[in-house]
Amino acid sequence: MVDSKHQWKAWLYLSPAIVLLLIFTVWPIYNTIKMSLLEGYNTMAASNPLHPGFSFGFYNYTYVLQYDGIGNFVNCLKNTVLLCILTVPISTILALLIAVALNSIKRLQKLLQTIFFMPYVTNSIAIGMVFAAMFNMIIGGSTRPDSVGIINNVLEFFGIGYINWTNAGSEYWANIVVMVVYIVWNALPFKILILLGGLQSINKQYYEAARVDGTPRWRVLTKITVPLLSPMLAYVVITGFIGGFKEYSSIVGIFGDKLGPTGNPYSLDTMVGFIYRSLSTQEGNASAAALILFGIIFVVTMVNLYVSKKKTYY
Repeated sequence: MVDSKHQWKAWLYLSPAIVLLLIFTVWPIYNTIKMSLLEGYNTMAASNPLHPGFSFGFYNYTYVLQYDGIGNFVNCLKNTVLLCILTVPISTILALLIAVALNSIKRLQKLLQTIFFMPYVTNSIAIGMVFAAMFNMIIGGSTRPDSVGIINNVLEFFGIGYINWTNAGSEYWANIVVMVVYIVWNALPFKILILLGGLQSINKQYYEAARVDGTPRWRVLTKITVPLLSPMLAYVVITGFIGGFKEYSSIVGIFGDKLGPTGNPYSLDTMVGFIYRSLSTQEGNASAAALILFGIIFVVTMVNLYVSKKKTYY
């Protein structure tokens, strides 16, 4: 406890952080809430001295939810939820299996950890462009495309016909498959790092006792590793859903700023993409959409925390 005579020193030391929080966190949150409640708010109109002002109410929220134009909010919400439901479980399970495998390797373990972590520090837009090239199919004048991409070459090697993954005329499910592959691959490094750190902190006596009893490896994984690793698993699942609901840059990296294949723009638009597009025209709508997204993330996080309390062993 800080002595009351010296509390001013504590406030003095905290003041830089408090000032930064007030400027870059508290004020933007307050401003966002204010703009979301001003009907049709935009900066250009607000700066006009002849503008009569904006009426107060929930018009921006109803407009966002009812807007039925291209890249509407409901479609963005559907895409975002679908990507979350598909990518979070797959990436978590793969990260767990890879972390367990890495933890059992003694030679070259540090090198392999570095290799697996490298995608995490690589620009996501650059990675998206590489994945776009891998799945790209260049249409030519013949019956067969001029270039089918690396992935289609692999599929043809196994006797599977090539698929139009990302170009004009591609189907929605093909676009989603590309995005799931990319997002899972991009999410693995961070999850592997967290789970591997948790594995290395588990007391080895549990595994030694299981080895003496002749317990099968799959049972060791399900009955010892997963329960003892449950706090880390809960953490990566919660952060995975939060990151999934903020997905945007990966889609831009593969499909560009139209957020969809040529001829079908914004078909893969997400809620963050909707917010960015709204910022250029109506900040009030963008603020309302941002707060709706915050509410969704908050509810999902609370549900995850409630479930993790029932299934987590500390």
